[in-house]
Amino acid sequence: MRILGLDPGIAIVGFGVVEAVRGDFRPMTYGAIRTEAGLPLSERLEIIYNDLGQLLDAVAPEAVAIEELFFNTNITTGISVAHGRGILLLVCRQKGIPIYEYTPLQVKQSVVGYGRAEKRQVMEMTMRMLHLKEVPRPDDAADALAIALCHGRAATSLLFQAGENTTCSTT
Repeated sequence: MRILGLDPGIAIVGFGVVEAVRGDFRPMTYGAIRTEAGLPLSERLEIIYNDLGQLLDAVAPEAVAIEELFFNTNITTGISVAHGRGILLLVCRQKGIPIYEYTPLQVKQSVVGYGRAEKRQVMEMTMRMLHLKEVPRPDDAADALAIALCHGRAATSLLFQAGENTTCSTT
């Protein structure tokens, strides 16, 4: 199964594509969609829309795993990220690709085995699980790969196969 992991953002959208075969994971590609800080929000969203559409056409994922938003202290940044996340969901939906959403806690639990793991622990385990020589950069790409790994592991669970996990919880 080819899985595209997405780490939502407005300045940087991390992406990572993983091929999952019987519990073995192989990285296909990873990187980031970037927008310039000085651009109006509408232009930034258009860039994300267009770039993600091209990426989906190029890598043809069978599933998209995206991180659910977690608001800490900066609600203004959170709102902008939410706009970007909405665009990600829209493009994937328009392309007919199943969408699966995971909380940061679920990603950490799946990749590290501990839901309160630190960011560096998640990055290190992502690197190891994908047999990479170094932690992927930018951090957003590493996060996206971890999200893809999370779905790869969840998709092989008996609960998932029994239909307990549904596509995009926001639809």
